Amino acid sequence: MNLVQSSVQNKLLRLLSPADFQLLVADLEYVTFSLRDPIESPGEPIDAALFIEDGIASIVAKSPSGGDIEIGLVGLDGMTGTSLVLGNTSAPLSVYIQLPGAGHRIAAGKLLSAMEQSRTLQRVLLLYVQTMVVQTATTALVNGQADARTRLARWLLMVHDRTSGHDLYLTHEFMAVMLGMRRPWVTETLHALEGEGYTRATRGKVTIVDRAGLLAEANGFYGEAEREYQNLLGASISR
Repeated sequence: MNLVQSSVQNKLLRLLSPADFQLLVADLEYVTFSLRDPIESPGEPIDAALFIEDGIASIVAKSPSGGDIEIGLVGLDGMTGTSLVLGNTSAPLSVYIQLPGAGHRIAAGKLLSAMEQSRTLQRVLLLYVQTMVVQTATTALVNGQADARTRLARWLLMVHDRTSGHDLYLTHEFMAVMLGMRRPWVTETLHALEGEGYTRATRGKVTIVDRAGLLAEANGFYGEAEREYQNLLGASISR
């Protein structure tokens, strides 16, 4: 594959040393994906990792009653298939696409082989896994302690960080599932944020208008995972 490292949008690929990038580049396949495309399924083998260029993948846990709630999200900051980095070849949770886009796919065996050849590659990917641990921990905190307005503001900021552009193509129904909220709460909260001039919502789309206002609405619950990414990997996620 004739892919130049400086041309990729995925921040994790850009962070690799040139030598480590070369270990992967021949096996990277450019793919596009659509809304709700499955990436990983619980208990099933992980056949590939995906370095996202555009779009968002959600890491989702399921309740005993069958309801989904998002515990982590991945965009151009990172990759799916983190269990492979930890030495596990099966998926513990569901991962599926919540914002359509594209990325670079690498077969599980090829990624594992590359990590065996390079301790520096393995270390960078392990540091990324650590940032995801912090992200899921802070998501649990906000879901348990924050109100709907704070939760939605934080989530919109996180999606905005991990995509290009300011338009997020999301339905109220899907946001409700991801946040574990009732749909009327999502609609009411979006209207409140729009009334403050922070966002603009149309059918199936939310546009970020005033990021600073959303930061204030997040009440300090946004930023811990983003700071961990900066501290460990030396690159910023936040806009």
